[in-house]
Amino acid sequence: MYINCHTHFSFKYGTLSPKELLFECIENDIHTIALTDIHSTAAYIEVFRYLKNEFPDYSLKVVPGIEFHRQGKLIYIGIARNNHGFEELNAFLSYYNRNDLPIQSRPRFTDNVAVIYPMNLAPESLRTNEFIGVKTTDLNRLRYKHRQFPKEKLLALNPVTFKNKTGYNMHRLLRAIQQNQLLSRLDKELQANTDEFMKPQHVLKQQYHGFEFMLTQANQLLEECQFEIEFHQSKNKRSLLGSAIEDWHYFESEARKGFKNRYGKQNAVLTERFEREMEIIRQKDFTAYYLITYDMIQFAQRKGFPHVGRGSGANSMIAYCLGITNVDPIDLDLYFERFLNPSRTSPPDFDIDFSWQHRDEVIQYMFEKHNSHHTCLLGTHTTMKYRMMLRELAKVFGLPKSEIDKLADNPSYGRKDPYMQKIMHYTQHMVAKEFPANISIHAGGLLITEKPIYTYTATEMPPKGFPVSHFDMYSAEDIGIYKFDILSQRGLGHIQDTIKIVEENQGKKVDPRKIHTKILEKDPAIKNLIRNGETMGCFYVESPAMRMLLAKLECEDYITLVAASSIIRPGVAQSGMMRTYIERHHSNGNYESIHPIMDELMKETYGVMVYQEDVIRVAHHFGGLSLSEADILRRGMSGKYRSRKEFERVEKQYFKNCREKGYDEKVIQRVWYEISSFSGFSFAKGHSASFAVESYESLFLKAHFPIEFMVGVINNFGGFYKTEFYIHEARKAGAEIINPCINKSNYLTRIEGKKIYLGFIHIKDLEKKVAENISLERNVNGNFKSMEDFKRRIPIKKEQLFALIKIGTFNIFNKPQKHLLWKAYSLYHKKKETYNTDLFASEKPIEFKLPEMNTNPLEKAFNELLILGYPISNPYILINSNKTANTYANELKMKIHKNVHMIGYLITIKKTSTKNGEPMYFATFHDKNENVFDTVHFPEVATKYPFKGKGFYSLYGKIVLDFNYPMLEVSYMQKQGWLNPAYSEAQPMMS
Repeated sequence: MYINCHTHFSFKYGTLSPKELLFECIENDIHTIALTDIHSTAAYIEVFRYLKNEFPDYSLKVVPGIEFHRQGKLIYIGIARNNHGFEELNAFLSYYNRNDLPIQSRPRFTDNVAVIYPMNLAPESLRTNEFIGVKTTDLNRLRYKHRQFPKEKLLALNPVTFKNKTGYNMHRLLRAIQQNQLLSRLDKELQANTDEFMKPQHVLKQQYHGFEFMLTQANQLLEECQFEIEFHQSKNKRSLLGSAIEDWHYFESEARKGFKNRYGKQNAVLTERFEREMEIIRQKDFTAYYLITYDMIQFAQRKGFPHVGRGSGANSMIAYCLGITNVDPIDLDLYFERFLNPSRTSPPDFDIDFSWQHRDEVIQYMFEKHNSHHTCLLGTHTTMKYRMMLRELAKVFGLPKSEIDKLADNPSYGRKDPYMQKIMHYTQHMVAKEFPANISIHAGGLLITEKPIYTYTATEMPPKGFPVSHFDMYSAEDIGIYKFDILSQRGLGHIQDTIKIVEENQGKKVDPRKIHTKILEKDPAIKNLIRNGETMGCFYVESPAMRMLLAKLECEDYITLVAASSIIRPGVAQSGMMRTYIERHHSNGNYESIHPIMDELMKETYGVMVYQEDVIRVAHHFGGLSLSEADILRRGMSGKYRSRKEFERVEKQYFKNCREKGYDEKVIQRVWYEISSFSGFSFAKGHSASFAVESYESLFLKAHFPIEFMVGVINNFGGFYKTEFYIHEARKAGAEIINPCINKSNYLTRIEGKKIYLGFIHIKDLEKKVAENISLERNVNGNFKSMEDFKRRIPIKKEQLFALIKIGTFNIFNKPQKHLLWKAYSLYHKKKETYNTDLFASEKPIEFKLPEMNTNPLEKAFNELLILGYPISNPYILINSNKTANTYANELKMKIHKNVHMIGYLITIKKTSTKNGEPMYFATFHDKNENVFDTVHFPEVATKYPFKGKGFYSLYGKIVLDFNYPMLEVSYMQKQGWLNPAYSEAQPMMS
């Protein structure tokens, strides 16, 4: 009946969610529709899932299709007459997306696709699969049109885009945002008609009076379509080698070789676990999933790319034997049923981390290995948050930028202005609707299917250069496409780079990746770093919250670090169980037990649920749920299970079982509170263990090669802190920091002995091409002899040359900077700004007689602040304050419960909230001795004395001690100025 229905996956056009579209069908008694979003197939799985799970008794036939536009206007609609037609449509759209071409005006589809043109664009002669859509507004024109259309080709075309007038208004706002246009100037041809909402059949018949046959023919077309969708049947690639038998023989051979290599002499326990895993993998037909992952790891090893295997798959002995992971599940007593059990339908979750420098090459290999027509990255859908939506709507309503900034920064600003109130009303309404803004790329998901990927989805081609699915992770799992997670991180990069830097700088070959974690955890230098929370730069353990936690735990061993890696996650921390864990960690076993079963299940963590699998353990062994029910519970906690009814069924079963077991009601409720507040934001134990191994590798390098380590961290960027603070860490470790030097520095930072030469990449306004050319030119034609020589050999604009002079790039020539600036100015003076690239330049440098004009330390620091964004020397040389601190970071433990005054240079801020939703902050500063201290700002103080950007703060408050970790509880805070007024403006610095 309706051959042109949109959802909000017609991005910035449709306003109905998939579920709302189905409600419209039910409310209007409609039983056949075509789902034809504009250049999108993102909605169809959701529509079919809702129809199956939530409206099973309603008879509705849904046929997928795609609406095609050019320059924002409809040119035709494609409807899939069957699954082959859907594949054709997806492949067609993907081709044009991949090649960034405008959609062709008349496609040549097979008869598996019905093509419907708007009446004004209908071809002169129609093929068998081509039709003309006639809107109610076309009927009068049809009566009097000179051209005669074949009657059997005319279909009633009633687009569905919104529910009502409110929906129409939101549609227009979305169109204006999409077009970056004032609402009052929005082109009518780029928006829907006011009547694009669903109507009952009797209304349609009235509107098509005399042309009822068009409704009949539209309905007949849809009734003839046969599209089928299977849920939860695996559609992943079935074989790596070509057949299941070949796969199994190869898999078994490689796994047994790995078993021997990993464990050597075997015993009954190891053998039983190995054989049990192998049998379940065979039964569940997960062989290809393992082999595809194994093949990827082998490729990485051939290329010398380090990796970390984590996720629930890290609980697998077979994964350990194959080298997919490096965590021994037997040694760590990892819960087998978390990663795989007979009730599980989806493959185990392998998260494979590569260095950010290598991941794209690994992904490229996967596309080439598994056929680019069967492979794509996983999509996700971003929504516009309040602040962004407010800005966009204010813009389309015509507010000037200055007013938009004020309104975005302070919503109460527009409280008395009816126009602004209207904007804020629409903002709240549209944010609540969660309109998807576009298709984005999932953090690491890769899909590899047995049939061509177009069988299931069209693909986008973002700047990343790899095609991306239209549907998200949940829809992919619904139809049985299970992702491979190929992720990137900076930790692996800084470890690998540091190993090379140590060899180059000290001539030592070290590789902590080849040292067993049991040996690393006994290293006194590493123990000292962890115990004191001195972990800045180290993978996953450097954030202020993690440093605090490690110090509170007085962590000295691997097992405690594994637990800390999960405890820090929101699920455990917000439920209060993090504090419980710390208390019990220090209690020597003397704590109040909830129930003996809880203690038995989680001996290692003192009866506290810390890991994801603890939810499964407790639900299964304490709550009497089956393993499949327990996994539903875990997935529900993590937001990965979207059937609320199924989750509620399992919840009821838990309470029923516990009461039948005779547990005390308070105990039942307490355990359920811990399960439900767990929230799923914790890690699987194998995942935490994999992270902890990498943390130890970082810690080893920091403990024994701190200067080289900091260079590795600086060159991989992406750490928790800004580059400035890693530079300060390097100086504290004994390094001499030298600003970018014309004959010593490269594009990235490098080291000679204890001298660190900052890379040209750190100069904010230096063009990348110039920065890279400096070392390239030097390598080819030798060191630069003077600033003038540099100017002749490197094309550079004068502002950039001045910046190089001011930052000290030419200090190696022992000329005062002000003299060099005069000379540089003369090179450009009274000449058109061109680049001298003469091969035989022989012009002698112009000599000047200038007075001595040396640069003092204050000027040097200001230049660094201006050109790099931060001072290289101690920043306290720049503070403009007559206040003097009476306490420094190394004195905190001596002043517990005392009121003190401290002055701090802001490192980072962490915004959080109380249980009542009130904002509060944790912050990290360093004092003038460059020692770090932490502060807490409770809601009243946070509101009264807000942060005002980077720089210095005068802090008054009381020193509090929590598990032997001191902090300043701030009662008053005031921003201090820079000595130069040019740098007194606050700059946002949130993390």
